[in-house]
Amino acid sequence: MNTEKVVFAFFILLAATLNFGFFFGDIDNPDHHNVYELFAAIVVNLIATVLKFGDRTQIGAVLLATSLVADIQLIIAAVIWGVAAHVLQDGVTASSMASIVSFSAGALLANVVSVVVLVIETVTIRR
Repeated sequence: MNTEKVVFAFFILLAATLNFGFFFGDIDNPDHHNVYELFAAIVVNLIATVLKFGDRTQIGAVLLATSLVADIQLIIAAVIWGVAAHVLQDGVTASSMASIVSFSAGALLANVVSVVVLVIETVTIRR
């Protein structure tokens, strides 16, 4: 068993599941979305992105692109949350939470594409 590939797959799947955990719940209810879960999703997505830099194949390029998209979307969600919580007078409203969760949904879609590409690559590898 290749330890590098296990770690690589682990972080891709962990990024997707953390993102899903944050995304799941009523879109406009801040009680259903934990800021620490969003932070964990960002950190794990960034780690997954770093792990994808070494691959020089076309599939590696697609995996890196999906990871960069997820990173950007999650960072935008965190910025919106930070501005809503610490700059705006109203705090985190239903409207701002809906925007945060919508960006998280975009990142989740990118993570799902990454997992699908990983599974396809794994299935097509010949021994």
